[in-house]
Amino acid sequence: MDLATRRRFYAEEIEAVARLRSPALVEALAAVPRERFLGPGPWTVLADVDLLGLGPAKHRETPDADPARVYHNIGVAIDPSRQLFNGQPSTLAPWIDALELAPGARVLHVGAGLGYYTAVMAHCVGRTGRVVAYEVDGPLADRARANLSSMPWVTVHAESCETVEGTFDAILVNAGVTHPLDSWLDALASGGRMILPMTASMPAMGPIGKGHVFLIGRDAARFSARLSGFVAIYSAVGIREEWLNAALAKTMMAGPQRAQTIARLRRDPHDHDTACWLHGPTFCFSA
Repeated sequence: MDLATRRRFYAEEIEAVARLRSPALVEALAAVPRERFLGPGPWTVLADVDLLGLGPAKHRETPDADPARVYHNIGVAIDPSRQLFNGQPSTLAPWIDALELAPGARVLHVGAGLGYYTAVMAHCVGRTGRVVAYEVDGPLADRARANLSSMPWVTVHAESCETVEGTFDAILVNAGVTHPLDSWLDALASGGRMILPMTASMPAMGPIGKGHVFLIGRDAARFSARLSGFVAIYSAVGIREEWLNAALAKTMMAGPQRAQTIARLRRDPHDHDTACWLHGPTFCFSA
């Protein structure tokens, strides 16, 4: 099987496994060469069962450097010593699918890594679109910038994305956070969507946190919020708050049923009440 055919099979397999709705996203998965956004093979990989975080991750190395090895539903190591992986396609692709990317859309990507999923989104929005990516790790950002050099509508910044210029139709936060930054909410255009992994971490977990994924929508000044899934993911660097990490961990211990009642993200000042799932100084996830 030639590589183009294998890439097409991979895209259609992810479409089936993850129940993707967007034909443009499937085409992007079939077109973007994943191996160009990784180091040279052989590669250290994880299977989907390892990525669930139910036990110690079991790394293994591919038998050779054949690019066909990375066209499966697996995480591929960027830096295995830091547990830093190019994410599992059946996890990330549904997040991108939920953003409903259209040609010409403006996208913000927080936590770009080496740029593979940045490239997938850039393919979806096309040359008339715009993708702004942030990666706090300078060497990774440099490599992502080089990997994405053939897509001039993509810009990569080597910083933590605490401030944002402009507005965006879609925001993908690809790291675990304790709260949505005000700058991200301000930058989300009316009618836009944001994927936000809210995770709690403990020292024993190393850089990985576990928690809920929320789909945030904006209609003028109002924000909707709904539970979109669960995840174990690398924790964001420099923008997490320890007291919110503790509050989030306590809230999640009550089980997912309460999180499933969340309907909106409030930004108006109000007292904590029974409808509040996680109440912060400038935000509140509310039933």
